[in-house]
Amino acid sequence: MLLDGKKGLIIGVANKHSIAWAIAQSAANQGAQLIFNYQNERLRENVEELVATMPGAKAFPCDVGSDTEIAALMQQVQKEFGRLDFLVHSVAFAPREELTGQFVNTTRQGFATALDVSAYSLVAVTKSAVPLMTDGGSVVTLTYLGAERVVPHYNVMGVAKAALEASVRYLAHDLGPKNVRVNAISAGPIKTLAARGVSGISKMVDHHREFAPLRRATEQGEVGDTALFLVSPLGRGITGEVIYVDGGYHILGSLASAD
Repeated sequence: MLLDGKKGLIIGVANKHSIAWAIAQSAANQGAQLIFNYQNERLRENVEELVATMPGAKAFPCDVGSDTEIAALMQQVQKEFGRLDFLVHSVAFAPREELTGQFVNTTRQGFATALDVSAYSLVAVTKSAVPLMTDGGSVVTLTYLGAERVVPHYNVMGVAKAALEASVRYLAHDLGPKNVRVNAISAGPIKTLAARGVSGISKMVDHHREFAPLRRATEQGEVGDTALFLVSPLGRGITGEVIYVDGGYHILGSLASAD
């Protein structure tokens, strides 16, 4: 199996619809041993119920907005695994009120929150995880087309995802000599718990299904299998990249007709 004996940390599972859970399933099916975080007590039950279905997996608390909690999580990883082969970062947040109306009305606090949780957290968890990647490793994060093109109501999350993608490139440069690869997957719109905060998400999914070259919506499992490729030896020569898993939607220059 591709990940037989490999140890992975999955950050960002909220429920069974989470992209991070699809990635975890793909990795576990190829032999990976996994540790998960849960953000708070409200999500703990959901995450622990899912983890219980995956033999050998464990979950520990960690709010990525706290360096102290990140350090505590890595100590648990060290205790359980002794090392780490890959890290999946699937975390994004902006206050709901920032994801309606116009971007020009973004508040200073809303901007800071979105950038901290959605972009800086990748830097923070990677910095803490790298010492455990004693044999090299792979880091994968999740982004979206709104990082490079205007998507109505995506607003400050687009700016945060742009910062995330830039962070991927800088981290890839810094960590390459340690044989640690860092990449992002730009998935098409998927109705996850986090995405529900974006005004008009259902219309975004329908629009994607109508106009993407593959004429269908993006599925979590497609993203999961792409992440599997990136964290496995098959992706060993890839770093600093954004890989699109969106049915080809990102190539379009005109949406004049679906025919």
